[in-house]
Amino acid sequence: MKIGLSRLPLGILTALVTIALLIISVFIIYAGVEFMEPRLEARLLERMPAEAAQAYKDINAGKLPRQESLQKLLSTMPELEDWANWEVDKIILGFGATAVTFCGLVGYWLARKISRPLEVLAQATQDLRTGDFAVRVGSFRKGAKEVATLVKTFDELAAELENMENRLRFNTMAVAHELRTPLTILQGNLQGMADGVFPLEPERVRQLLLQVEGLSALVEDLRTLSLAAGQKLVTQRQTVDLAVEATQVLGASNTLLGSVGMSVEVALEPVRVSGDSQRLRQALLALIENATRYAADGRVLRCETGRRGADEAFIRMLDRGPGLPDDVSIHSIDLFWRGDASRSRATGGTGLGLSVVQAIAKAHGGRLEFSARAGGGAVITLVLPREIAL
Repeated sequence: MKIGLSRLPLGILTALVTIALLIISVFIIYAGVEFMEPRLEARLLERMPAEAAQAYKDINAGKLPRQESLQKLLSTMPELEDWANWEVDKIILGFGATAVTFCGLVGYWLARKISRPLEVLAQATQDLRTGDFAVRVGSFRKGAKEVATLVKTFDELAAELENMENRLRFNTMAVAHELRTPLTILQGNLQGMADGVFPLEPERVRQLLLQVEGLSALVEDLRTLSLAAGQKLVTQRQTVDLAVEATQVLGASNTLLGSVGMSVEVALEPVRVSGDSQRLRQALLALIENATRYAADGRVLRCETGRRGADEAFIRMLDRGPGLPDDVSIHSIDLFWRGDASRSRATGGTGLGLSVVQAIAKAHGGRLEFSARAGGGAVITLVLPREIAL
């Protein structure tokens, strides 16, 4: 017999199983008593005197027994009644024990079916604790709804941990890769100066200072991402007008934009959000620096702010550069990803610009969106929850 357990809540499933086992127990006892009743009656007749037995049979047959036989039956009834009650009690106890044994075995089997996923989950948890993030429990066709949800949640958590481990390994290698070149340059030049091979020239010192500045920017960007991972990136919120912030950052970036020959177009609609003004300005500056490095050939950078729908605000940067790859939304969360396929440092920067902007967006409950601009170029949009005036 195959018993199917649907994905019911554990409380309902337990109640249904309990009711079913109670019904089975009552049925076993009732069927046992019904089965033993003719045999008990036969044994009862054997214990009766002949005249009393004949009177008992006559009464059951609907006949009038003789007076002497009836008196004999009545005189023996108290003793026979006690014996019969004891025999009935033994029958009920015997079949009750049978029902308990049977229902206990069925209940144990059902409990094992329900608890089996938990045993597998416990073993998988031990494997996960030892560092095996590839462990998965998989789906179970049988079991309670809560157990299925727990197993599904565990598998999702294990997959997320495995992904985090892979990303940590990649990020560690990427950090080492990015630090190696400037540190090698610094070490080689300083060693050469110490040995007298290289003269101590102002130009050489300026070049080394540029390497140090690059390392400082890299460390600061890594610190920003670390704060974002610990949900400590945005600690102080206030009402911020995105148009005002964009105006200030664009004004402070005139020299940077002019150095690469880029002009600015604006369409700034006042819109308020609740956020950290310093971090939002950091994100805006990172987007501007990204445009100056990869879209300077387009000559024009357009900045827009405004509302989207009833509860969102945005800052949008539009350029006329070469555009972004189709899979930029995947690479933007990777450390040191750059828009150029060679990943060279010819264009400068730490390679963390879009990662930092995306971290700031998420810390504000927003997101970063990428799209192609009609006529060529890229559109990068920072979407934030809008502060609704009461």
